[in-house]
Amino acid sequence: MRFTETELKGVWLIEPTPVIDSRGSFTRLFCEREMADCGLATRFVQHSRARSISRGTLRGLHYQEEPYTEVKLVSCVRGAIFDVVVDLRPNSPTRFDWLGFELTAETMKQVYIPAGFAHGLQTLTNDVEVSYLISQFYTPHASTGVRYNDPAFSINWPFMPTAISERDLNWPLLRTPKKC
Repeated sequence: MRFTETELKGVWLIEPTPVIDSRGSFTRLFCEREMADCGLATRFVQHSRARSISRGTLRGLHYQEEPYTEVKLVSCVRGAIFDVVVDLRPNSPTRFDWLGFELTAETMKQVYIPAGFAHGLQTLTNDVEVSYLISQFYTPHASTGVRYNDPAFSINWPFMPTAISERDLNWPLLRTPKKC
C-alpha cells in the first residue's frame, strides 16, 4: 500500500499495490501495522455502506461534534465518486480549505479523513456503493453538517446535484468568510 499525505494535514490518500498474475490480482486494503507506522488510527468500530442509484447524487457534508468526532476511511466499491473533505478544525492554518478525490471501484484508492473534517461525496456514475470504516459509533445528537454549496468553501462539485436529501439541503451556512 502506498500512503500519501495531502496538503491538508492528516488527510491521506491510500493507494493499493495489487499483486497481479495470470489468475487476476490480490490486493490488501487495510494493514494495521502500515496505518500505525503513518500515525493513522487503526481502530474502526463501524463499517457502513451507502448506495446511490443515480449519477450526480450528493451526500454531505457531514461530521460528528465533540466528543464524538470520528475518523473515516472511505472507498468506492462500485462505480465512481468525487469525494470531498473540508477542514473544520478551529486552529488549523487550512481551516475551510477542501480537497476532492476521484475514487473508483477499479483503482481501489481510499481517503483517510481525520477527526475535525466534514465529508461529502457526489456520484460520478449510476449505481454507486461507498464503503466507510468509522472510528466512532454513530451518535445521532452529535451528527451534523455544513451546506455543500457554502461560499466559505467554494467547492467545485462536478455537477449540479441530481439527488440530495432535504437534511443536506438545509445545513446552515457558515457565517465566517473564507480566508484570503
